[in-house]
Amino acid sequence: MREKSNGTVRGPITGVGLGLLGVACFSFSLPATALALDGFDPWLVGVGRAAGAGLLAVAWLLAVRAPRPHRAHWPRLALVSLGVVFGFPVCTTLALLTSTSAHGAVVIALLPAMTAVFAVLRGGERPPPAFWGASLAGLAAVLGFLLSGGGIGGGLHAADLLLIGAVLLAALGYAEGGALARELGGARTICWALVLSLPVTIPVAGVSLALHPVAAPSGIAWFGLGYVTAVSMFLGFFAWYAGLAAGGVARVGQVQLIQPVLTLGWSALLLGEQVGGLTVTAAALVLLCVLLTQRARFAAPERGVPDVGDAPLPETGQPAARRSARS
Repeated sequence: MREKSNGTVRGPITGVGLGLLGVACFSFSLPATALALDGFDPWLVGVGRAAGAGLLAVAWLLAVRAPRPHRAHWPRLALVSLGVVFGFPVCTTLALLTSTSAHGAVVIALLPAMTAVFAVLRGGERPPPAFWGASLAGLAAVLGFLLSGGGIGGGLHAADLLLIGAVLLAALGYAEGGALARELGGARTICWALVLSLPVTIPVAGVSLALHPVAAPSGIAWFGLGYVTAVSMFLGFFAWYAGLAAGGVARVGQVQLIQPVLTLGWSALLLGEQVGGLTVTAAALVLLCVLLTQRARFAAPERGVPDVGDAPLPETGQPAARRSARS
């Protein structure tokens, strides 16, 4: 009898459901970051969250007695760390020093299309011209929004470049992590990426605390920091990577379509930010472009990623199907 994999969930419906749960968690990341910045140093918010989440990951891995990844997994885990442990949190935190959460939500609306692009590049698929055309149109809509002022006035700003960098790095981390989760499972993928990052995140958090001691932050600021640490950087990825693995990175990645809408709502309701007509129009245009990318029919990939059923067995790290064939 074939053994079950170590936490990778089957089925596109389940994958989409898990993806929606992950997006719901991530939709509050920008507003929570803005709340945390009211009481903490930006580097503590951007990197310290990963240090705290890394300690949670160590506890989880020990509790479940998770096997260590295979040697070949570590370079891929490093890409996940680069994208979602360092890239997105640091870039968005620094951007929110001079930008708003609502403004950032419009730029982050590009994330589904960029995630699909990285999934295409990694999986060797051959997208039709319509896919690239819609992706470029979405990018043009965002750039037009930014150059027209985009709510912070006067054209393109450093915050905008940071947000675009955050999108590209997160898309890389999502695509690589979603593919890797087919072999490790969603929880183990983010946990090992966080553990791999601890030699950097803990010293950076320590230096931040030494240079900028915490001085009686409000309860709201503590809530913001706690949220981005425990949910945005840890628990949310349990569902997100499991969903990407089960339903496919390019497909499930598109449930991020609802993320900017939710983020705009959180920004208006909880932060009191003004969401003007230009912001709403730009977000709608980007969402339309992303929808068009998903209507494009892809050619079969030249080389596929491992099937969900080929997730490694906990005790060996070898794909179950291959072991069964040899036995």
